[in-house]
Amino acid sequence: MAHIALTASAPFLALCRGTRLQSGFFSRGRGTDKFLFTNSPRKRLQVRFFSSGTTGSNGGVVEKPRVCILGGGFGGLYTALRLESLVWSDDKKPQVVLVDQSERFVFKPMLYELLSGEVDEWEIAPRFSDLLANTSVQFCQDRVKLLHPSDQWGLDGGLTASSCGGTVQLESGLLIEYDWLVLALGAEAKLDFVPGAAEFALPFSTLEDAFKVNNKLKTLERKNFGKDSQISVAVVGCGYSGVELAATVAERLSDRGVVRAIDAEMMICPTAPPGNREAALKVLSSRKIELLLGYLVRCIRRVSNIESSDTMTGVGENQGVAAVHDSEKYILELQPTERGLQSKILEADLVLWTVGSKSSLTEIETSDMSFVLPLNGRGQAETDETLRVKGHPRIFAIGDSSALRDSHGRILPATAQVAFQQADFAGWNLWAAINGRPLLSFRFQNLGEMMTLGRNDAAISPSFIEGLTLEGPIGHTARKIAYLLRLPTDEHKLKVGISWFTKSAVDSVASLQSTLSKVLSGS
Repeated sequence: MAHIALTASAPFLALCRGTRLQSGFFSRGRGTDKFLFTNSPRKRLQVRFFSSGTTGSNGGVVEKPRVCILGGGFGGLYTALRLESLVWSDDKKPQVVLVDQSERFVFKPMLYELLSGEVDEWEIAPRFSDLLANTSVQFCQDRVKLLHPSDQWGLDGGLTASSCGGTVQLESGLLIEYDWLVLALGAEAKLDFVPGAAEFALPFSTLEDAFKVNNKLKTLERKNFGKDSQISVAVVGCGYSGVELAATVAERLSDRGVVRAIDAEMMICPTAPPGNREAALKVLSSRKIELLLGYLVRCIRRVSNIESSDTMTGVGENQGVAAVHDSEKYILELQPTERGLQSKILEADLVLWTVGSKSSLTEIETSDMSFVLPLNGRGQAETDETLRVKGHPRIFAIGDSSALRDSHGRILPATAQVAFQQADFAGWNLWAAINGRPLLSFRFQNLGEMMTLGRNDAAISPSFIEGLTLEGPIGHTARKIAYLLRLPTDEHKLKVGISWFTKSAVDSVASLQSTLSKVLSGS
């Protein structure tokens, strides 16, 4: 097990001792809870939570608990909203700050719909400021640089003395003092284990990634418009993300392109329910997506000016790939993982990468000082059953930041469903910890699995009806309804629901008009 060491400079220690040098206030939303900014001796801007309206029985000011949530994905945002929804006494309701590097929350399972044109950006990527406008949760757009927890267990088995749970330093120089911390930083695509992948492949895990892929497809579509040559797309990985991406891109390109999906396994979506896998195989086959199973990508390189498809072997032959190359074409060298398969060379205009990820906790600045968080080989924090980081009773870790294991000793998958449920438990356990109540042990309940396969295709296998799989248009509709109900706030659900209903009505009218036109022209 690896450990990440987290330390602090003098300004951090000054904060924990209670130093306050007021230079101004930052506040947003309703209520009297504010942030108090202070300047440290090293001229770094510091942030403290400050409550101005609660008076104790002795007439002094009683500060409310301070909760800092790092990461605004499914785990972080939904934990903040869960805290907001619980019933608190006036002196116990925490001041909550949510930190994320982006200004938008991203509903990642629906990024594929951006490529197909089914959804608009605001529907699946609303701004945090809009989502939190009617709450007391404060939002700070910044990156995490350094952690300094002060809640570690001492050698005598007790908590070390400290007036706060710890501090967080952000890249902007801001320091946030907290009583309770939630790590929900998510994960990032890992491309550095295959030569050329980081330079020439595009990942698909963030809103920015989706925009890059969409813009690249638009460029290729314009470039090949009216030409006989086809756009060649290689998708590396045939898990859920790779299959969903391949199906979406193939549907978009139609007969103007060829999509090849590559995976080291001999089966697509190996962890998926059989019904989802079979539905996906039918769609991939109908769209003539070529599956290259049992192959590893050994390297990716840019095509040189002297290479042509006549010199290619294996997959590149007789596939309609243009013989004239430019600097935007790439070669993938494939190495077989099974006996009987031959090495292949694949040429592509676009390489999409969906395998490998690393926890964003590994990006936080480290030191050799004494403060440590227990991390596993993936960079995830080891937690107990209550989602608290081992050795740090005031720090919770959820989603991709957590290495919580199930009853069989397996780390829970990094899925939206797991993050949803952990956020609910993390919010409740924070309430329990603040109010001196027993914490609950997290138990993941698999409700089923869903995957999109295009504008009118999807597959859903609910866990409560064994052997049932909804696919095609029915599965597509059921999936959108399920995700609509999972959107963060009631206000956003209503807006998106109206938008989707309107689009569906317009599409239905257009389809009816097209059908009537064909009937009339035929008569």
